[in-house]
Amino acid sequence: MAVGPEGVAIQQSNQLPREASLGYQVNHLARLLERALRLKIERYGVVPGQFAQLLALYEQEGLTQRELCDRVQIEQPTMANTLQRMERDGLIHRVPDPRDRRQAQVLLSERARELQEPLIAAAHEVNDLATGGLDASEIATLLSTIARVIETLESTGSP
Repeated sequence: MAVGPEGVAIQQSNQLPREASLGYQVNHLARLLERALRLKIERYGVVPGQFAQLLALYEQEGLTQRELCDRVQIEQPTMANTLQRMERDGLIHRVPDPRDRRQAQVLLSERARELQEPLIAAAHEVNDLATGGLDASEIATLLSTIARVIETLESTGSP
């Protein structure tokens, strides 16, 4: 037996209403969050597809492409294309990794450093907008629950 919206038990069958599909609901939420973020950050010449990489580099600069892939859970080919675009857009540059000169470390450009404050503020605005009807304990529960679902899927080897 599955649980639908508002904790209502639903019989499992060969049908799956969108409201009862965790995947559908999370994907819909992700698209809405991405659209809201895009509207906030496009004036800075940054797109949502670059945002996760910037956040990871704001946390720890000098990661390799492989390390960035692991941090933001993006496949190598997608990451390679994103980093090329970020380099073209003046957000990053790459230097040889002193630990292994066959690899490169990804470093933030001065422009990316200057954008850190407004980009983070934009993300906070989107988060505040999305959680506007929730109190602090509901937000904490939501984030905790999402983290547990992610942990469960990661521990089972799901992509």
